[in-house]
Amino acid sequence: MALESATGEVVIAQQLKQFLLVLSVSLGVATLPQIFSWLRRIPYTLLLVIVGLGLAFVNVRLINLSPELILMIFLPPLLFEAAWNLKWSDLKRDLLPICLYAVVGVIISIAGVAIGLHQFAGLELSIALLVGASLSATDPVSVTALFRELGASKRLRTLMEGESLFNDGMAVVAFGLLVALPLGTAKLDLQSALWEFFQVVGIGISIGGLIGFGISYLTQRFDLPLVEQSLTLVSAYSTYLITEDLGGSGVIGVVTTALILGNFGSRIGMNPRTRIIVTEFWEFLAFFVNSIVFLLIGDQIRFAVLGDNLKIIAVTIAAMIVARAVSIYALSSLSNWLAKSEIPLSEQTVLSWGGLRGSVSIALALSVPAILPQREEIIATVFGVVLFTLLVQGLTTQSLLEKLQLLGLQPLRQQYTEAIARQVALQRALEYLETTQKRPGIEPEFYRYQKTLLSGEINLLQEKIDNLLDEYPNLQEFTTEELRGELLAIEADTYAEFVRAGKLNKELSPFLQTTHDGADGKE
Repeated sequence: MALESATGEVVIAQQLKQFLLVLSVSLGVATLPQIFSWLRRIPYTLLLVIVGLGLAFVNVRLINLSPELILMIFLPPLLFEAAWNLKWSDLKRDLLPICLYAVVGVIISIAGVAIGLHQFAGLELSIALLVGASLSATDPVSVTALFRELGASKRLRTLMEGESLFNDGMAVVAFGLLVALPLGTAKLDLQSALWEFFQVVGIGISIGGLIGFGISYLTQRFDLPLVEQSLTLVSAYSTYLITEDLGGSGVIGVVTTALILGNFGSRIGMNPRTRIIVTEFWEFLAFFVNSIVFLLIGDQIRFAVLGDNLKIIAVTIAAMIVARAVSIYALSSLSNWLAKSEIPLSEQTVLSWGGLRGSVSIALALSVPAILPQREEIIATVFGVVLFTLLVQGLTTQSLLEKLQLLGLQPLRQQYTEAIARQVALQRALEYLETTQKRPGIEPEFYRYQKTLLSGEINLLQEKIDNLLDEYPNLQEFTTEELRGELLAIEADTYAEFVRAGKLNKELSPFLQTTHDGADGKE
């Protein structure tokens, strides 16, 4: 008994060392762009994959990546953070195209990859369908991070994030239906497949809705930021586990819970300060989890196995790109016709090329039963395709955005913000200089010289700011957004001070949130 206990402690210590090693490497990668400026053009998540590939090339394996680790530990927080920050008003506007991409698009993707592999690579149809299901979920973490950094349109981010949130669930459901085919334990029956699909999705939405609304009304009864923050973390994992145990889709359950808490619960049950704290917590957690997942994806690559399956990987990539293009262009045209969505061709092109594959595809491939003879072939194919989408499609998305002129005003905004920051800094320096005018030992000539120097620089910066505003009137909207954010932060801090002092009832928080929402609506 003592020997077993000692062995268990050694295993735990070894796993802890591996975890700390992974974390140290991923955080080290985060600092590289600050040291080498040319690395800033590469999204952080893709940089992690590249570093992971380097480690795999020299055969340094950080940790074994299991599907249970991704699906049960890593996936819920990633899904929750994305859905928490997705505004229902934005999602509702483009609900039809998002649903078309996430449901019909998944079917087109599975069918396209399966037909390509069956016809051109000679794979059995059941195996080809399994590969298609594994690769039907998009993972736009890297692309949406790039969108935010470069200032691409908010709508483009909503379309891509919304599709990803819902098609993750569809892909997991489709994989669950198709995985029994090559084992010979089930047949492809459309009626039973549809029934199971609606059952799995229905259970996910029901459990997610129950937990989401339950926590929303619970948080109305107290104002404890740390407890409310912890409740959101518990809800992400408990929703996933409970839904999976009841035979539903844990992915859909988590997305439903997060959408409700982010758009309803945080407004009726959290004051603005608490909501900021919770949002920042989930931003940190998503960064933390992504840092580990993308590093491990690169680190798990087996180059020899990839080389043995190059033909199948190439056919899969071609079939996937074609299927993705067909689904995006066709479904966007349908949505434009039915709901007047007005998704331009340029945005459709970015959506098509930016449909990267990532952690969900890896997890599904790794969860293929070990008794299946073609398991290693399936895993190698999925890893190869994921690697292609992350490195080739991910690294060329910025060039595509530039060519299609979809980058927005981010470079100008940065230039404008830098000018404002320098002007404020110099103005403060001038104000301090005024206080030193009568200080003993300060010569009047030196004082006048410094004052003239600072005043002249401030005037030059003001001219630069005025010219930018004249040349690019849209920067005025950016200024308004910045001011609104500052006002909200001041209001939230003041409100939190009154609550802590016991002078203000927490029920005022919905009114404060409504005030700013109303201002948004007037823009």
